[in-house]
Amino acid sequence: MSETLNRRGALAVSATAGIVGPLLFAAGFLVQPVFRRGEYNATTEVISDLEAGPGGWVQQVNFVVFGLLLIAFAVGLHRCLRRSRWAVAGPAMLAGNGVGMVIAGVFPMREDAAGLTYDPTGVHTINGAIFFLTIGAGLIVLSRRLTGDPGFRDLSGYLLATGIALLALFVVLSVLTRPAEAPLHPWLGLAQRIALATWLLAILLLAARLRRQVT
Repeated sequence: MSETLNRRGALAVSATAGIVGPLLFAAGFLVQPVFRRGEYNATTEVISDLEAGPGGWVQQVNFVVFGLLLIAFAVGLHRCLRRSRWAVAGPAMLAGNGVGMVIAGVFPMREDAAGLTYDPTGVHTINGAIFFLTIGAGLIVLSRRLTGDPGFRDLSGYLLATGIALLALFVVLSVLTRPAEAPLHPWLGLAQRIALATWLLAILLLAARLRRQVT
């Protein structure tokens, strides 16, 4: 009995991490531009650009905290879901997204003497490309595991559709938005936020369902 209660308590903590993480992260990158006094444009600039310049440490912390909370949620989700042949892959990819967030905070973007944002190590840029590719792929893989769990099965179709949409958005970001000469480049920041909002909503719904399963 005591072991069961301890397990349910640990899973409840993981679920809370999955709820608090996305909300805290979103609040962090939405509020920061208010204090930049016109120096930052959320429509054209990506979230990582908040790491550059004065006060950039705030976004670094935002990345790291969310990454750690996401890893905790992925572990709890894995422990709660019924075992299947897709057992580890989906939660592992979700935890990998958390690691990517931590890396984004540890290897930040910087601002040069002319006020231009750049990646001093190149790690942030490579990590970002991997991150935006795997958030969609991860949800698709995770959706396959959910089909075998009665408590989560009804979310499997939603996760599959969301994952496919995120892969399509990855193509839009990579081809039509990210390159400086791309036709949608002036909307880069907005396009990135749409992709993140789509992904964060899926995480929130999963975390809320995990919370319901263990309380």
